[in-house]
This record gives sequence, C-alpha cells and structure tokens, in this order.
Amino acid sequence: MGVDQQGLLARLIGELVKLPGIGRKTAQRLAFHLLKAEREEALRLADAIRAVKDGLSFCRQCRNIAEGELCEFCSDPKRDRATILVVEEPSTLYAIERAGGYRGLYHVLLGSLSPLDGVGPSDIRAQDLVDRLKAGGIEEVILATNPTIEGEATAIYLTKLVKPFGVRVSRIAYGVPVGMDIEYADEVTLLKSIEGRREV
Repeated sequence: MGVDQQGLLARLIGELVKLPGIGRKTAQRLAFHLLKAEREEALRLADAIRAVKDGLSFCRQCRNIAEGELCEFCSDPKRDRATILVVEEPSTLYAIERAGGYRGLYHVLLGSLSPLDGVGPSDIRAQDLVDRLKAGGIEEVILATNPTIEGEATAIYLTKLVKPFGVRVSRIAYGVPVGMDIEYADEVTLLKSIEGRREV
C-alpha cells in the first residue's frame, strides 16, 4: 500500500516526523497505527496533546513545567529554599527527582549557550537566575548543565554571574558510572573522574 503524498495521511506523517527522534519510517508506522486504532483511542491522544498545550505553561519562578503559576517544586513548602540546582531542560529535572536525594529548588534554562546557533544569555534568560539571587536566601547554586561544549560554556558563564552574590557555586561531578569496569571508560570520562575525585 503506497502512502498518499498529499492527502490526510501524508499530513499526519509530516507532523509526526517533526517530533524529536522520529524518522520517516517511524512516523509512517505511528500514522498507520493511529489509522487502525479505535476512534476513541486516537482522539484520547489528540485530547491529551490539546490539554498539555492549553493547560501547561512555565513556572514563573524556575521555568519548569507547571499547571499553575508555580510548579510542584516551587510551591512545596518542604523543599530546601537555600539551594538551587540549575538544569538545561525540564526532562533533566525529572531525572534528578527520580534519582531522589535532592530536596532543594530548581532553575530551568530551557537551553544552553550556543553562539554558533544564535543562543545567547537572553535566550536562556540568565537574568531570571540573577533576580532569584538578588531576592536573597540562596546559599548554594549547583550547576547541572550537560557535559557538552555548550553545557560547559553555560556553566562557566553562570559561575561568573553567580559568584558576585557570595553564594557557593558547585558543579555536579562527572565520571565512571557505578557498575562499570574502569578499563572500558573512554578518556574524557576517566579524566573527569580523576578531576572530580573526593576525599574518602
């Protein structure tokens, strides 16, 4: 069965292929799945997408995903309000939450500095973090940007912004994962492990 090149199915495939990690073949499989699915099942997906677009926005304080003005973490009175952990994306925030152990607040940049792609300090809204520090009460900022060139550049830039406020600035450690044989680690991972060593 050939896929129509200009009809409704092609339109659906064209929209699905825009999603991250979805190639043309996967988009076609998803489109055919939706076509064969019960009408109610397909419409539940459409309704869930509409509800997310209509009902979610970004937290006015940390820029995480929120259903109201504040996200679930900023509105939780039990969180440690003296610590802010900075991440590039909400998905990283939720990965850290799943790991457990961190009970402070967050700040989501929604990107990282990348001058070649035209992403500068205003695009990651670094001033929002500065405004939170100006309000007082913050003792430590933990930088958890990705270990990429852009993530490192972002961490260096934010460190320069945060230091004048007299708060402690730390960077999450990188290195050999738990359960991995050291001999199989790549050179960059080993170097980061040695640089990030701690006293025992």
